[in-house]
Amino acid sequence: MTNTTEPGLKRRLVRRDPRLLTRLPVNAHYQTKEEFDRLVENIKADGCLTSVPLVYGAGEYEEGRELVLSGNHRCDAAVEAGLDEIDVFLIDDAQTKDQLIARQLSHNAITGKDDPATLQQLYDQIEDVDWRAYSGLDDAQLNLLAEVSPEGLSEANLDFATVSLIFLPAELEAAREAFNQARLGQNESWLAARADYEQTLDTLASTHAAHKVGNVATALHAILAIVENHLDELQAGYTNPDGTARHSGNVGLETVLASRSLPAPAAFTIAKAISAAEGRGEIEQGQGWRLLERLAGEYLSGPNHVPSEPA
Repeated sequence: MTNTTEPGLKRRLVRRDPRLLTRLPVNAHYQTKEEFDRLVENIKADGCLTSVPLVYGAGEYEEGRELVLSGNHRCDAAVEAGLDEIDVFLIDDAQTKDQLIARQLSHNAITGKDDPATLQQLYDQIEDVDWRAYSGLDDAQLNLLAEVSPEGLSEANLDFATVSLIFLPAELEAAREAFNQARLGQNESWLAARADYEQTLDTLASTHAAHKVGNVATALHAILAIVENHLDELQAGYTNPDGTARHSGNVGLETVLASRSLPAPAAFTIAKAISAAEGRGEIEQGQGWRLLERLAGEYLSGPNHVPSEPA
């Protein structure tokens, strides 16, 4: 067996253009798109690579176009981040094919392991949300959900209430179907634009920082609370710049009233008026909104207001 650990391996630190370096034709190490994007963002923030790729030349590759043994993704991310030059360790010793492959595999395989408890302890000490993102760790990697202690849900630590759902016999089957559909829905996939995904992550990060929370669910709750306070701004979805209606589909009444509820006396008055209009045949059953539209139209333009067509 050829000695692959001989002392005095010739290597030196040099500067190279990451665009010109030769990538491995076969690389067993891979990254998800999210991991690669995180790496690119970290490099942009640092302005350099903080871990050095290993490349091989030894006269077999043209200077500046040496073979990247370890750090192919870092080189690609450096290009994506706009770096013109990076530091690399260049092996000058001639290597056999076996040696090159072994070195490549060793860099990917011999990485050590993290102690989960220590990892989480260190992660929790990072207060800034941006630096937490920089670490590249998330709830799944930290195994936060699996590590929840039952003691944390005891009466001494958590205010909770038991809720019992009771269904009449005629409603029981429908309730079971609803629960089944909810359970099946967890495997559904929805297609979204990449820009929307990045905007969602940016919004979560901003919310994390503003509210100083690290939990995704808590941040989403804060975002939804903001949306609740600005429901009327959803009118932009069905209103043209010139003030006309953009489409004829149905929209939520809360986007008109800027609230999901109204005082009971007001609701009683509106319901009574709708019932009376339906009884007189002035509007069709189940289309109480037509009375509201008619009253609003007359308020704006008088009795000559032309009602909308059914959606």
